[in-house]
Amino acid sequence: MKLYYSPGACSLSAHIALCESGLPFEAIAAPTKTHQLPDGSDYHQVNPLGYVPFLALDSGEGLRECPVIMQYIADQVPARHLAPPAGTMPRYRLMEWLNFIGTELHKGFSPLFTPGMPEEAKALARTRLLQRLTWVDGELVGKTYLLGDDFTVADGYLFTVTNWAGFVKLDISGLVNLGAYRTRVGARPGVQAAMKAEGLLG
Repeated sequence: MKLYYSPGACSLSAHIALCESGLPFEAIAAPTKTHQLPDGSDYHQVNPLGYVPFLALDSGEGLRECPVIMQYIADQVPARHLAPPAGTMPRYRLMEWLNFIGTELHKGFSPLFTPGMPEEAKALARTRLLQRLTWVDGELVGKTYLLGDDFTVADGYLFTVTNWAGFVKLDISGLVNLGAYRTRVGARPGVQAAMKAEGLLG
């Protein structure tokens, strides 16, 4: 498999999932600003939409969208418990988290990365994000990870998205449960491996 990623972008969550899975893969940098791959070719030839992540499968097919890619990876290695079994209520809880992170958090950061966005709009976006993250902080009380004791692909996604807070001046230091959770997730070998591969850790 080949994972196309941009350092620190949402694709880090798929990168984490692959590192946690133990599956063989190749990570290929696809910078979102230049769209130029290491061999000089245009990334749009791989993914016409131009964004990351994109997972090229050995079959020749490809997958887009973080939540889908991460569930695909998890389903290849059920013994790793990166996702609960399909059809179970815990699996629907996982999908619930993936959708919440994708729509309420991931997309909530978008205005803060948009050039020319008025500061008033950015202030509203920060307020909304902090409200959502405060709720997440409460949901983490007494839990090791989002679904309990097992690390799942939703944890890699939440970790990735909350990494952006410092870059957009969103102060989440008061969310102590989230802070402790981020420390736990960040210490995992799979997470460290993905971040080192993307140049995010020394």
